[in-house]
Amino acid sequence: MERLDSRVRFIWLLRSLVGSLVAGVVVTFAVGAVDRVAVTPVVAGGAVFVVLLAVGALHVFLRYRAWRFEVRDDTLYIERGVLVNVRTVVPYVRVQHVDARRGPIERLLGLGSVVVFTAGSRGADVSIPGLVAQRADDVQETLRRLAIESEPESGDAGDAV
Repeated sequence: MERLDSRVRFIWLLRSLVGSLVAGVVVTFAVGAVDRVAVTPVVAGGAVFVVLLAVGALHVFLRYRAWRFEVRDDTLYIERGVLVNVRTVVPYVRVQHVDARRGPIERLLGLGSVVVFTAGSRGADVSIPGLVAQRADDVQETLRRLAIESEPESGDAGDAV
């Protein structure tokens, strides 16, 4: 099974940092707006920031360790999850299209993500983050090719009744 590039941890940690900072600022202003609080607003906001950042960093570490994927002959297999372990199997016959995405931070780090859109009623897309840019392109092309190969032959009704 293949792991994500370790640089994806930086992106996840940056998201955690921003979220912690926003929460810390909100708490700072909320405590400052309340009269008769036993703690100063800066201490309360700082404590929230530090606790959330520590929990976020632990989550990033555990999330990276849990993330694996494998491009198999007939399915895409993904394992992920920290508190809840999620195993996803995507049969290529269900794949509608495949995107390779690179946000600004991902481009700076030379990373990309592959998003697989599937036929289905729930969340109908699966994402593989933290791939080296060239690997993201390779995975996208491989999944595209396998999806085309898995299409039923013309005239074949497949599961139709």
